[in-house]
Amino acid sequence: MKYIELTVRTTSEASELVADVLWDYTEGGVAVSDYADVVALQTGKTGIYWDYLDDSLTAPRTDVLVKAFLDPAREGEIPAIMRELYGRRDRAEGTVDFGTLEESKKLIDGDDWLEVWKKHFRPIHLGNVAVVPEWIEYRGQPGEKVILLDNNMAFGTGEHETTAMCVELMQKYLKEGDTVLDVGCGSGILGIAAAKLGAKLCYLTDIDPIAVASAKHNAAKNGAEGKIVVSESNLVDDTAMEADLILANITAEILLFLAPAIPTHLRHGGTVILSGILEDRLPAVKQAFTAQGLDVAEERQAGAWCALVLRG
Repeated sequence: MKYIELTVRTTSEASELVADVLWDYTEGGVAVSDYADVVALQTGKTGIYWDYLDDSLTAPRTDVLVKAFLDPAREGEIPAIMRELYGRRDRAEGTVDFGTLEESKKLIDGDDWLEVWKKHFRPIHLGNVAVVPEWIEYRGQPGEKVILLDNNMAFGTGEHETTAMCVELMQKYLKEGDTVLDVGCGSGILGIAAAKLGAKLCYLTDIDPIAVASAKHNAAKNGAEGKIVVSESNLVDDTAMEADLILANITAEILLFLAPAIPTHLRHGGTVILSGILEDRLPAVKQAFTAQGLDVAEERQAGAWCALVLRG
């Protein structure tokens, strides 16, 4: 299959914001090429020797390349993508440097970009959890929970600040034997982490059938099928699931839409962890959920992104 490789030049600071926009337009994936990440690979204490990196990746550079792989039928949407990126840059003026946002595109074979994409992933350490692409051989540290992910199918690798904050906060609030609900599960990383950290049962829901298939695949890859139930659901229409801990790493707009529904699935005294919230949207999300009778227990920020912990 052919893909259009859309490349946008930006900065390390804005790379995740750019990637977040591009993800809304692609089923083929997004890759971030950041020289700072290459330095981390070569100097990090992961115990892995990266001898297969292309020489071009080791050349110092200050700009960051964010690449989206689009169905050729969506080429006409590229102007809309760029307008959305320019809009975010304008709204963030003075707070986040987006760089040039220079764009380029080319037609490539699917197999080519899959191999390029794999080169940019590495084991990620989030507290006592290590997230590892399934094609990398990794020996976990004593007591470390290792999650293997097939990153080719759906978003959610632990690379993004929003996912990282969720995994880190989960380790603080999850109790042994809890029932967990992950709303908008993507790759399944949060539910799989919960299962490995001691949850008794994890419900994973997503409205995207590709995400559902990815989560099921990753649950099986990690031997967690017995603790995980994955369903294609929008949560609003499902009244059966109840959980001690609810996780929702999705955009602020969807969180606002789900604010009345999420607390109805929370058991008394339970915890809700929300992420995927841009800083300027945090007050609205906080107000929407406290209006449902939840109390704010903790706020956390990484870059331009925020996470929120609420108690029932």
